[in-house]
Amino acid sequence: MTTTILITGASSGLGAEMARQFAAGGHDLALCARRTERLEELRAEILAAHPDRRVEVAALDVNDHDAVFRVFHGFTDALGRIDTFVVNAGLGKGAPLGTGRFDANRETAMTNFVAALAQVEAAMEIVRSQQGGHLVMVSSMSAMRGMPRTMTTYAATKAGVAHLVEGLRTEFFGKEGYDFTVLYPGYIASEMNDGVAAAENKMMVSTEKGVAAMVAAIEKKRGVAHVPALPWAPLSVVMKHAPLPVFRRLI
Repeated sequence: MTTTILITGASSGLGAEMARQFAAGGHDLALCARRTERLEELRAEILAAHPDRRVEVAALDVNDHDAVFRVFHGFTDALGRIDTFVVNAGLGKGAPLGTGRFDANRETAMTNFVAALAQVEAAMEIVRSQQGGHLVMVSSMSAMRGMPRTMTTYAATKAGVAHLVEGLRTEFFGKEGYDFTVLYPGYIASEMNDGVAAAENKMMVSTEKGVAAMVAAIEKKRGVAHVPALPWAPLSVVMKHAPLPVFRRLI
């Protein structure tokens, strides 16, 4: 069955690849990001491969909170209904706390948490009004536990946005037609992590493979998914419960 999927941060990386894979799976798309030229290129690419798909695009800086609401409602007006909202836009910037880079950590917190909150608010206005829908939050494996150094703020924001969706799942538990998914990606190649350390690269998977695991979890409407499942599902347990000396060695 054709459904319509809205993806933020869709101009590159995981967002763009999700768009490609969802289109190949028969879904219509609402794509938004800051870089409209990339969105137009992606739209043309998708329509060339799948001319029967509907692909709407719009410019959006998620830190412009009023624009988030305008764009989400604009997509709904254009497409009639949005079945799935994927909150994907994010930032990987950060610095160790107390080292004079509050500006970097504030930017990460504003983009990854406050802007994500705006996206959830806008999505849920529509979900409530249409009496159903699927909200997907792209979190991170770093949300499993407090992380050190440059990852501290980033990990905290990813834990925070996961709890937004967990709270909604609790609120709507047992109500037919309301679905909530939190994705915890591990190391998936993307523009955001081009500079990761070689040790981390040993567990890095291609964008295509990693996103395929994300798309499968979304289509199955799983509540929680560590993706790809191997090695990240078992590692999530280790990350949460390992004694601190062990955890420190792991990271």
